[in-house]
Amino acid sequence: MKTLFQYNWQVRNEWFSWCEDVPEDELLKARIGGVGGILKTLFHITYWEYSWINSVLQGKAAFEQEPFEAHRSLRQVRDLSIQLHAEVEPFVTSWSSEMERNELTLLRDSGEWITYKHGEIMRHIIAHEIHHIGQLSVWAREIGREPITANLLRRGLFD
Repeated sequence: MKTLFQYNWQVRNEWFSWCEDVPEDELLKARIGGVGGILKTLFHITYWEYSWINSVLQGKAAFEQEPFEAHRSLRQVRDLSIQLHAEVEPFVTSWSSEMERNELTLLRDSGEWITYKHGEIMRHIIAHEIHHIGQLSVWAREIGREPITANLLRRGLFD
């Protein structure tokens, strides 16, 4: 579990570095699929990782999400990622197998109560980011740029 979070964080940071050489209009351009654009997608995955881990799993006060429009630059989204990462990393690094089956019951918008296991939510967070990173790869190729590798191998995560 921890390794896949570390993978996502490493890949996300590589995408931030990749963005440094992309014109801002391309980062902000509305695109088909996902949440609509490169920078907006990086904002989205940063926000939802934090929201699920801090607000939902740990029951801490919810982060008052400013709209994406308040973070319309690479520097602002990267700074937000650094800030929120500092808050979620301790929880992720303290993860243990005993936490897998902890239950969380939530009220859905439909009025239905639904129960999730903590391990299921953690895996959802991992898959959510990987899904959106795939979208970034497609958009990178659309603008003629090589995407960040999605390869888990040779990243030093098992050293």
